[in-house]
Order: sequence, then structure tokens, then C-alpha cells
Amino acid sequence: MTEFATMDFHPQPQAGEARPWAFPAPERGTLDNGLTVLRCHRPGQQVVAVEVLLDAPLDAEPTGLDGVATIMTRAFSEGTDKHTAEEFAAELERCGATLDAHADHPGVRLSLEVPASRLAKALGLLADALRAPAFEDSEIERLVANRLDEIPHETANPGRRAAKELYKQLFPADSRMSRPRQGTEETVEGIDSAAVRAFYERHVRPSTATAVVVGDLTGVDLDAVLGDTLGAWTGSPAKPRPVPSVTADDTGRVIIVDRPGSVQTQLLIGRVGADRHDRVWPAQVLGTYCLGGTLTSRLDRVLREEKGYTYGVRAFGQVLRSAPDGSGAAMLAISGSIDTPNTGPALEDLWTVLRTLAAEGLTDAERDVAVQNLVGVAPLKFETAAAVASTLADQVEQYLPDDYQSTLYRQLAATGTVEATAAAVSAFPVDRLVTVLVGDAEQIEEPVRALGIGEVTVVPAE
Repeated sequence: MTEFATMDFHPQPQAGEARPWAFPAPERGTLDNGLTVLRCHRPGQQVVAVEVLLDAPLDAEPTGLDGVATIMTRAFSEGTDKHTAEEFAAELERCGATLDAHADHPGVRLSLEVPASRLAKALGLLADALRAPAFEDSEIERLVANRLDEIPHETANPGRRAAKELYKQLFPADSRMSRPRQGTEETVEGIDSAAVRAFYERHVRPSTATAVVVGDLTGVDLDAVLGDTLGAWTGSPAKPRPVPSVTADDTGRVIIVDRPGSVQTQLLIGRVGADRHDRVWPAQVLGTYCLGGTLTSRLDRVLREEKGYTYGVRAFGQVLRSAPDGSGAAMLAISGSIDTPNTGPALEDLWTVLRTLAAEGLTDAERDVAVQNLVGVAPLKFETAAAVASTLADQVEQYLPDDYQSTLYRQLAATGTVEATAAAVSAFPVDRLVTVLVGDAEQIEEPVRALGIGEVTVVPAE
């Protein structure tokens, strides 16, 4: 008689009770040198993230020296009064730390990640970079040369070329926003170590800077560590620079950047929208997500799944510059790439999607999925210290309260379908969109003109 083995099954695990989640609340303080500090203890996060924000916005760059903020930012890790560039890199590596930096319209930001056990050493290196950067002639010359080498590659990239043209079209020529963030060949060529140091001395000081520290701070005397490192950074007192107003021309029109022989058309449609302080922001986030925030959004359902014109089209809102009085602005955009022969039909269908949205609105199902995706996954989005630190830094940079993120998620969850529809329609009005197409003008110009979505202009790719 054959005997059959038996198996004992363990009980199926049961889901635990859901715990309420809220975005971490920081503690705020100020060092003796005037540096504002936000700290956030995150148990278990053994990699500590530090963000330092400097009040050195792009519009502060001297006339004709666009890109000097970027060169300065890159030079922070190229040596100090204590270490050569090679030594500085080696010291960071010994700490297991990474240091990144970038310059943008609101200002300069440095981002440090380091194991908690090496925090004091890494903060000392960061403080040295801010306090006494070397700005050696040879290093600045190398950074300038590297930047000049990057520019042709950016021009050759259809997505970067489309963005460059959109900003040029939207903003007045005398606005810093109309020009590339990292400068042009003409402006970067004029940058030297004297220009970098002058920009540094004029705008980099602790009294107008903010440091955000996030991670497991158990056993770390953060006050003492900060006092010995960033607290030793000195500089003359100053008031933060006023935030300039943003003006833009979103008259409906089409600009074709001619790329003869291109098999695809890069699409970027945009206009300037409300400041992040505006009460419409939560509904705009939700409505824009329903329109084109993910693979299941309306634009993708039509242009990718039904028609097969593209691998994906996205709609998004991106803060350009935020102001305490709400006079800042955001970029509202739709982007993607389309095979050249279908450029005209795809644009026609895209405009049909926008018109149908205005006429019929979003569905409750679309709204519910968007809320679930935006709010439901928030705890996963902020699992790392770096994600929390970056978001806290965004809030500081955009003059938002420390509890803004938690408030935003509550507002998203409470936003109804009608509100989300109204915000999305207002964000993307069919007659107030600047459309940039990077592609073969010979093949796409006439089909696009026939759509009647705005005056069509063809410009060379450069």
C-alpha cells in the first residue's frame, strides 16, 4: 500500500491594523552664525541625509555670466583650504559619503548622504567646502571646459532641445528663466575663478542658508556636531533676496525645431501656472495626474494603448519659483515622443482629449485611482532619509510651512472629481498652450498647420 506524505500548512498571515501616517515633522532652530537648521529623527535610517540651501538664485548671476552659479556649485567639491580636490574626494570616500550639488532658479543646493557613524566627519568636509572653497584657477578652467563639452550633447538631445525652446518662447528675453539654467557657450566661456569667487562672496553666507538633517540621530549630539562643523562657517549678515515676479506669454502657438530625417517628433506642450501657495494646487495636482500622471491616465489610454502613437505621454506640474506672497509660478506641461508620420494625428487626438475633458469632465473612477496612487503610496515614497530631506528642503525653498506636505495629502484625499476636473481644464486650456515639436519639419509642418491649434513657426535645430 502506497503511503502519501502529508503536509502541515501554517496559518495564513493576517494583515495587521493600518497605522496612521503623516509626513515627518522637523524641529527648527538657528545656529549662532545665523544658519537655519531643520532636523528630523528617523529611527532605523542609518544613512543620514543633509541638504544645504544657499540663497544664490540664477537671477543673481551677473549679466553675461549665465552658468557661473553652476560652475561655483561644481567647484565646492574641488578642494578647500585644507584639502586638494583629490584629497577632498578621498576623504569623502573614506566616510562612505556622497556629495552632490546643483544650481537652479530658486538657489543652490548641496546634498550629502553619509552613514550616521561618520556624520561628524562628513559634515566637517561639507562645512569646509562652504567656508573656504579653493576655487583654484586650474580647477575652474577644467570645470568650464567640461561644461562647454556638455552643451553640444544637450543641443543634440531632443528632450533638452525642446525644453530650451519652450522656456525661450514662454519668458521675456531679459528674464533669466528664458535662458538655459547652466549657461550657454557664449556665457560659460567668460567664466573664470575671479567671477566664481565674486559670486560666492556676494551670495554664499550662513545667515541666508538653511541646513536640513534627516536620519537616525540616536546617540548623536547633533547640536555639538553642527556647532563644530557648519557652525564654524562665518559670513556677513544679509537679508534673503526678494523673489522677482514671473511673467510669461502663453499665447497658443506651435514652434517646430527642424531636425531633418528625424524618425520621431519630440513633443513638449507648456504654459505657466499658479504658485504652489495657490489654493488650486492640490486639485491641480490631482487633475493633472488623472490627465497624464501614469500609464493608466487618459492621455496614455488614447495615444499609447488605443492608437499606438507613442511609448508614453505625461502631464505634470513643476514649481519654477515660489514666493512668500504667492506671486511665483509653476510650469504645466505635457511631454512625450511620437513617430514622425503620426505627429499630426497624435496632436489632433491630444487636443480631442483636452476638449473632451473640458466638455465631459473626469470620472469618479479616475479620481479615485489618482488619490490612491498619490496618497496611498506616500509612506513608501518617503521611506528613505534622502526623500524626506529633499522634500523638506523643497518646502524651505518654496517658502512653505513645515507641515505643508501632511496638509497637502489631506487636501488631495478630500478633493472631489468636479474640483479636479476644473483645475485640470484650467491648467491646460486648448487655446493657451505653447507647443514645441522637435522633428522633421518637411514631414510634420503641413499636417500640424492643418490642425489650427496656433500659428506655426519653424526654427533651425542649431
